[in-house]
Amino acid sequence: MEKENTTVVTEFVFSGLTRQPQWKIPLFLFFFVVYLMTILGNFGLIGLIWKDSHLHIPMYLCLGNLAFVDAWLSSTVTPNMLLNLLDKNKLISLSECMIQFFSFAVSVTTECFILAVMAYDRYVAICKPLLYPVIMTNRLCIQLLVLSYVGGFIHAVIHESFLFRLTFCKSNIIYHFYCDVIPLLKISCTDPSLNYLIIFIFSGSIQVFSIMTILTSYTFVLYIILTTTSEKGIRKAFSTCGAHLLSVSLYYGPLLVMYVHPASSQADDQDMILSLFYTVIIPVLNPIIYSLRNKQVIGSLKKFLKRNI
Repeated sequence: MEKENTTVVTEFVFSGLTRQPQWKIPLFLFFFVVYLMTILGNFGLIGLIWKDSHLHIPMYLCLGNLAFVDAWLSSTVTPNMLLNLLDKNKLISLSECMIQFFSFAVSVTTECFILAVMAYDRYVAICKPLLYPVIMTNRLCIQLLVLSYVGGFIHAVIHESFLFRLTFCKSNIIYHFYCDVIPLLKISCTDPSLNYLIIFIFSGSIQVFSIMTILTSYTFVLYIILTTTSEKGIRKAFSTCGAHLLSVSLYYGPLLVMYVHPASSQADDQDMILSLFYTVIIPVLNPIIYSLRNKQVIGSLKKFLKRNI
């Protein structure tokens, strides 16, 4: 498109979750409660781990960082979504949109890596219990967690850099409830083929790497579980690993469909439902999933309540 015929877009309008006015207040109230539960649940879990010195071990260091990233991810998306449910304009500037996407990309990628670190931690704990204190030290755990954040940052920088090559001139309506890369590519005037390729290569590689790490770790774990003769050991192994497997399954399913599928295979409404699941629903479920299935967390919570009631 020639420059003289181009009006460059500097503001975007979200289509939002619904176009039906009667649903806006109920949706606002529902997601407001979900967001409060997300913040209270995740930061409550972080506080519990911080206060109890018995939980200062790799497993709970990973869990605390997962809770932090969940709160970060939800806070990147949900407050703006809530405002847009009540705001008629639903406007966001180009710079704000880029900042929101960058924050989203860092947090969602970091969570992928942290889930892989957690799987490796459980593999060492169950398959090599005698060597666990030597292999999975707090120092190694912290190093792996730092690498997870660095990896998330680098991945976000890559996508953000390629977004700046795009121009937006045909439409300023983003068919989504937050700034994500796929909806932005759909309204770009610039050919987005390179961006789609970058998404497929980097997002696909990160998801394949983290999923393969998780599957490999739990294949060994499952083998150990099935070959052990101790019923108590089987119950303990399933208790510690079951929550993680449930969380991983719920998290990676929508991500794989969103970012490793052909660009035109999903409708906008389906994309929004999938995005809603891992940006809003999963962050509120994770503290519940891990806390209810973890005796040490429940025990620590009971001690804390007894001391403060």
